[in-house]
Amino acid sequence: MLNSRQVQITTKFATLLILAFCVLTPPTRSANEPASRQAAPQADVTAIRAVLDAQQQAWNRGDIDVFLTGYWHSPDLTFSGSNGIARGWDAVLARYKKNYPNRSAMGTLDFSNLEFRFLGPDSALVLGHWHLKREKDDLGGVFTLAWQRFPEGWRIIHDHTSASPAESNPN
Repeated sequence: MLNSRQVQITTKFATLLILAFCVLTPPTRSANEPASRQAAPQADVTAIRAVLDAQQQAWNRGDIDVFLTGYWHSPDLTFSGSNGIARGWDAVLARYKKNYPNRSAMGTLDFSNLEFRFLGPDSALVLGHWHLKREKDDLGGVFTLAWQRFPEGWRIIHDHTSASPAESNPN
């Protein structure tokens, strides 16, 4: 039979084992919880936000060419919007330059309400709102960006942007 000292030591040891197990075991997700709802890797969120911030700054300087460095420079890049689908980096560049021929048409861009959903270690969706403040009017809407990680960093491989009357006048 164990004496009281041995019972105390055994109890403390068992408690330490349970505590170590709880601390060292990674949390599991519910079978009903999709992988996309897991916490996004903060470094990847930060990297994608940096691309979006650089795009916003380039746009607000009137530099569409630099704005497009956030996109995958490939003939397989796609952009879909109210005027249809543009395929390829050159077509997307031409679309932007046609629709925003000067600083006045470009206005001041702001992105907001960003939501990040990681589909795997090298792919993500970003949902958000965009708003252009221009002298003659305001314009806005929503977007879904499909991102892929490349050796040079995260790039947009597909952009689906929609204008929304409710977003055009946020007041």
